[in-house]
Amino acid sequence: MKQIQITLTPPESKRIIAMGVKNLPVIQQVLKKGIILITLGTTNAYIAEELTGKKIDHSRYAAGYIGEIASVVPNDMRLPVIALKDGKEVNADTILNEMTSQDVVIKGANALDPDGVAGVMMANPVGGTTGGFMGIVMARGINLVIPVGLEKSIPYSVIEISKVIGIQRCSKAMGLPVGMMPLFGEVITEVEALILLGAEDAFPIGAGGINGGEGSITLCVVGENVDKIFDLVQKVKEKKGEM
Repeated sequence: MKQIQITLTPPESKRIIAMGVKNLPVIQQVLKKGIILITLGTTNAYIAEELTGKKIDHSRYAAGYIGEIASVVPNDMRLPVIALKDGKEVNADTILNEMTSQDVVIKGANALDPDGVAGVMMANPVGGTTGGFMGIVMARGINLVIPVGLEKSIPYSVIEISKVIGIQRCSKAMGLPVGMMPLFGEVITEVEALILLGAEDAFPIGAGGINGGEGSITLCVVGENVDKIFDLVQKVKEKKGEM
């Protein structure tokens, strides 16, 4: 079986993850008939580009983010949430009311634990965007797709973290203090994305880097189609994740 080794910087990982998400059977099905709600998040901005074909300002398609400290994008700087109904953009403000168990919500994460459980930080005392829709998603059984780069892997249980931390339990923070909510759905990292793009297997073999490679992930990719995958990754790298 042929194998290749690839290294992806965080923006390149986001692009590969977005391409993989687009190939998910449930996404392909709902693009034809159904609703997709793409919540705010920088990885989700790449997904929105893949699903709509239009360029999006990644830094503005976000609510909270980690820079040098934990921060939020001011409300007046945020782009509106994108929703698709039968593949066409619609007003997202009330679309959640229409969604059923056949539809899809796409929500990014800040952490991925050793058990594959994703977690999202919440800096808003009433839960912010996550708190606004997760009750409906879980109650109705709406499909939840969670795109998250392996750079966000942490060596500790997200569930245990969520039991311990909270905005009002934190006495000092670098930036905004946060709580954490575990997310339960279909997690798509670079590994799952590469398989959706034609690999038979993929697994991380190293992480981190310098000279622009900070936050990178290096993977081994296995399968008969790895040459095509290598070429695809090369194109992504040439554009530094911008397509």
